[in-house]
Amino acid sequence: MERRVGIELRAIGRKLAGYAAVFGQDTRIADFTETILPGAFTNTLREGRDILALADHDPRAVLARTRSGTLRLSEDSRGLAFELDVPDTGAGRDMLALAERGDIGGASFGFTIGKDGERWQGDRRQLSNIVLHEISVVQSWPAYEGTVVQARHRPFREPADAGLQRALNRWRA
Repeated sequence: MERRVGIELRAIGRKLAGYAAVFGQDTRIADFTETILPGAFTNTLREGRDILALADHDPRAVLARTRSGTLRLSEDSRGLAFELDVPDTGAGRDMLALAERGDIGGASFGFTIGKDGERWQGDRRQLSNIVLHEISVVQSWPAYEGTVVQARHRPFREPADAGLQRALNRWRA
């Protein structure tokens, strides 16, 4: 299973929200450059797989999951948006406290490649069919430069990326 780190994340009350993956952004991974194409998560989301939200990719630190409804995932024009309800556990309290202080490195995701889901051109890889296994809130450094992690103590009212705002509005409905 592969992992990618470092996407936008916000704390909103006892919820964390952001993007676990963004489309069209070149990222250097070891000795190659990778880009996730729009729609890469469509099959996984359509299948209704039970996706976990973990703290630092640790399967002993489950924060939420789609099966219980505590993790909500959607694709929009920007990427794979998520919102999760933070549990009152040690891992949950730690991640929320770090997010509120602005100390979280970002979000990440663990995946495998689906059928015909990658295309190589020299040292460049494009991903078009990702089988998502988990997303993680991570304390480390992001793989994608320029990512933002913000904490919010009040309801989310500040101007935000339109895609994230639409996703949040869908989840709140």
